[in-house]
Amino acid sequence: MEKSSTYISTKARFIGILVNLCRFVLAFTFIFSGYVKAIDPIGTQYKLQDYLDAVGMPGIMPDWVTLITSVAMSGLEFSLGIFMLFAIRRRICSKIILVFMCVMTAITIWLTIANPIKDCGCFGDAIKLTNIQSLTKNIILLACAAAVVWKPLSMVRFISKSTQWIVINYTILFILLSSGYSLYYLPQFDFRPYHIGANIRDGMTIPKGAKQPKFETSFILEKNGVKKEFSLDNYPDSTWKFIDSKTVQISEGYIPPIHDFSIEDKNTGEDITKKVLDYKGYTFLLIAPHLEQADDSNFGDIDQIYEYAQQQNVPFYCLTASNDKPIRRWIDITGAEYPFCTTDETTLKTITRSNPGLLLIKDGRIINKWSHNNLPSEETLNKPLQQTEIGKMPDDTVWGKILVIVLWFILPLMILTIADWVLAWGKWVRNKEKEDKDKIYQLFNKKKNKMRKKIVAGNWKMNMNLQDGVALAKEINEALVADKPNCGVVICTPFIHLASVAQVLDQNVIGLGAEDCANKEKGAFTGEVSAEMVKSTGAQYVILGHSERRQYYGETAEILKDKVQLALKNGLKIIFCCGETLEEREGNKQNEVVKAELADSVFNLSEEEWKNIILAYEPIWAIGTGKTATSDQAEEMLAYIRSIVAEKYGKEVAEDTSILYGGSCKASNAPELFSKPNIDGGLIGGAALKTADFKGIIDAWKK
Repeated sequence: MEKSSTYISTKARFIGILVNLCRFVLAFTFIFSGYVKAIDPIGTQYKLQDYLDAVGMPGIMPDWVTLITSVAMSGLEFSLGIFMLFAIRRRICSKIILVFMCVMTAITIWLTIANPIKDCGCFGDAIKLTNIQSLTKNIILLACAAAVVWKPLSMVRFISKSTQWIVINYTILFILLSSGYSLYYLPQFDFRPYHIGANIRDGMTIPKGAKQPKFETSFILEKNGVKKEFSLDNYPDSTWKFIDSKTVQISEGYIPPIHDFSIEDKNTGEDITKKVLDYKGYTFLLIAPHLEQADDSNFGDIDQIYEYAQQQNVPFYCLTASNDKPIRRWIDITGAEYPFCTTDETTLKTITRSNPGLLLIKDGRIINKWSHNNLPSEETLNKPLQQTEIGKMPDDTVWGKILVIVLWFILPLMILTIADWVLAWGKWVRNKEKEDKDKIYQLFNKKKNKMRKKIVAGNWKMNMNLQDGVALAKEINEALVADKPNCGVVICTPFIHLASVAQVLDQNVIGLGAEDCANKEKGAFTGEVSAEMVKSTGAQYVILGHSERRQYYGETAEILKDKVQLALKNGLKIIFCCGETLEEREGNKQNEVVKAELADSVFNLSEEEWKNIILAYEPIWAIGTGKTATSDQAEEMLAYIRSIVAEKYGKEVAEDTSILYGGSCKASNAPELFSKPNIDGGLIGGAALKTADFKGIIDAWKK
């Protein structure tokens, strides 16, 4: 048994390390991917529209729908990354991430096969991946997601459950505000080739020695009525007659970051790209991909900037992909007098995420960019550009921006985490000191260990009205008062029975318990019953962790941990349940399942607190099914449970811990079950609703 426990412990540690490694890979990938898309919601919107075009549904969704979808998807991805990093809502988050990665992997499989889009956009404009690279990345993340779904509770928490809500709400608020800021102004980080500081002319240049595209030409010739295809290497003699030729690109060459930037004067049709980029001085470029969709609420500010440009002899052009009709409409609405030029729509959308937006360049270099919501003010434009702040390159470096993000998000959460750790450490130290004192006390006050208590507990579940319940309690009480049991007896009733049943029980003979209690101390939790309320009825015990509560009401280890603490705080003894499903039993996972259920809910208790714990092993496949684990199966599991209690608290504590069996225990099989050295009684369901059946099980201790 000792070797088995060591093996299980080593295996559990290995699984824990593996799951946490996968958890960090997912967390940092989701955080980065979600953030770079969230701060460029319009860019993410464009990518969504590319996908709709690829599946033959262009324009099926209005722009506002794709924009909201962009913000929501990016925010979800970022939030899931943060929740995974802090191990918040581990079960539900890991499942959502697994579903998310299944969908993303399926999409990248389609992209890899069909190649309708060259870049999936998973990292926005920050990192460009080929479709095969995206697929490889998603397969790795899918494997990681499967690992954390397999063992979600192995993820180590970085923050306590009580402060999770702060991280959840702060994360969601932060990422939505980040997207809102980027929509109103411009993205905080610009990963596109037209970022501030970029030289457009240099971005269009192919460096010397760069790889050139390769082409192959083939010739179709005819001789004696026979046509054949030849290359330059095997070109035939002059007796062949030339028919046709074709040239195909066989490999790509270097493509400059900026390869589609051009400006054509709308009036003359002249290409003025070189003129604009070679101009020695400042130039304002008003960027409006579609004037028919452009925001005209700030046209007065634009006209004011144009007047300033005229006064300072600074060229001013409006670059648009719109045709004559939208341009005339814009002029009618705004009174615009500046010249209009034609530029490719995709290029304009890449230059700025605002329609319209303003660009200031000098000698072909981008000096500044503005959204139409924060154009330079009249107070700013009161002197020549070279003397103003807007005429100089901004001081906010990439590292400076990252520092701001750290200060506004990561730092507060780190402070919160550290504070939480300090509080937890203080609590651990206090508990440790108390344990040490208890050990010293025990050292000087050694007494012979008493035989651990034998218990039969009845769980009425949701049965019987108040009158019938009180009548049954009276009947059981009379039977046991008349014929004293050789074990402890507890009946656990629905909440409505407790106060009335307490009045009819001789609690020197029969203990009273509740079937559950809330995980909250008090407050606006309609329908819940707190541990304090349970205690006030006269109850002494409470059942926690029953499989039906876990299965039907989604009770997690975190919830049960809170319930245990509140029950102990209010002086209740706890019958804590654990057990595996049929599927887990058939997969030989019963040991690890039971250990996890105990480790995450009650193994955090001190040795002193543990004295108020009674364990109940209930194989879920044998509850209310008529199936019963054999006495040997039950004994094997209870012996294992006792071994992990010993591993946690020591052999002496384990020997004093009462462990019950709960799974279709009846008067007929109780003697055999109770004869096993590690079975200290039973948690009885249906048989507890009839006095004769219940007493028959209790009397098994007399045989």
